[in-house]
Amino acid sequence: MPTDPLGRFLAALDPEHRESIGARPRQEQERLAAAWERELEADDELDTLDELSPAAAEAEAARRVLERGGDRMD
Repeated sequence: MPTDPLGRFLAALDPEHRESIGARPRQEQERLAAAWERELEADDELDTLDELSPAAAEAEAARRVLERGGDRMD
């Protein structure tokens, strides 16, 4: 299992999105991974889900980031 933020973000994606994001420039991948980390840290609902299933929380955060385009800046 990857331990770096980008690797964890890519692992949280479904296979189709993983391939699509993996084809993007590294800088964009890192920007999305950073947005994903912010989503995980900022959303209390994800904290609750994380207690039940960390993988599900990470996948939900990844889905949200992709839905928004990764543009959320805290």
